[in-house]
Amino acid sequence: MIRRQEEYRESAVSGSRGPDRPSVEIIEREVEFEGFFRLERYRLRHRLFDGSMSPVIERELFERGHAAALLPYDPVRDTVVLLEQFRIGALEMPGGPWLLEAVAGIIEPGESAEDVVRRESQEEAGCTVTDLEPICRYLVSPGGTSETLTLFCGRVDSRDLGGIHGLESENEDIRVSVVPLDQALAWLEEGVINSAGPIIALQWLRLNRQRLQRLWCAAP
Repeated sequence: MIRRQEEYRESAVSGSRGPDRPSVEIIEREVEFEGFFRLERYRLRHRLFDGSMSPVIERELFERGHAAALLPYDPVRDTVVLLEQFRIGALEMPGGPWLLEAVAGIIEPGESAEDVVRRESQEEAGCTVTDLEPICRYLVSPGGTSETLTLFCGRVDSRDLGGIHGLESENEDIRVSVVPLDQALAWLEEGVINSAGPIIALQWLRLNRQRLQRLWCAAP
């Protein structure tokens, strides 16, 4: 169990908050569970928009590190590479727990997000990324976890890609498919693709498709 008291100084977004006063006061932090992931319980107060402090509240925070993901795109064939795998969090979804996703992995100490997506592209999809375009970095579910996802689109040659991939040591069983971009966008509209990472990446690619084709098809 870990207990500590901290103050978070604010980064000036509202005139109603004094720059010399803490915007968050952490009264107690307890580690409730620590394994592959970590669960922490906080007792804290935070500044309200009227300038006063809130009552002491309790919040649980799921700590699982930060991740990076990549949507592999072949601009010559106008195809994307999608992964299908079992996800425990989707166990109760109407379509079942096998989701269509992008390449993704946890950022380990000493790694960059770019390192992760290049490595995971080989491990999970058997493809080599030759160019990267950053999309965004976003909080996955800030109501309960600090995890962020750094998202990219990557240029690949989709010829001969497909099949079953993943590391046996990590119990990965990943089916890789090469899909025309228009088909993937149709699945997006139909709700077949329902995981946040690929939804954001495909919407971004819809807007940037022609630019990437001009950029990457002209590149050697």
